[in-house]
Amino acid sequence: MIRVQREDFDIGIELSALTRGKTGIGGVASFVGLMRDVADGTPIHAMTLEHYPGMTERELQRIELEAQQRWPLLASLIVHRYGRLEPGDRIVLVATASAHRAAAFESCEFLMDYLKTKAPFWKQEETPDGPRWVAAAATDDLAASRWRKD
Repeated sequence: MIRVQREDFDIGIELSALTRGKTGIGGVASFVGLMRDVADGTPIHAMTLEHYPGMTERELQRIELEAQQRWPLLASLIVHRYGRLEPGDRIVLVATASAHRAAAFESCEFLMDYLKTKAPFWKQEETPDGPRWVAAAATDDLAASRWRKD
């Protein structure tokens, strides 16, 4: 399931809904991304996340489908926020469920690596020196490269 939304989410409610009625699940792995107050040594007062409606959801669905094809998942969830966020706010929730923990762990990590490098979101941070756009990080590309099929 994919959701791109402005409003916050409740992790417990989301994970409960993900697993409800699915008694074959043996493990759930999740990741919650939070807004930090410092980036590259610079204080960050807030961040605005922008996306391209329609295109963003399609790309997230494509990424989720790839995870479902690679691992024996019984459920998966991506919730990604947009709009203005402040330090401590939740940005993203990724959760995967499988009969065994290895598939849940690996697929959750895969989804986050691909979200960081392939999802069409743009971030602008509010710093003491004014706004700045966040560039893609080489470390994110390196993390995602291990999942490429050659």
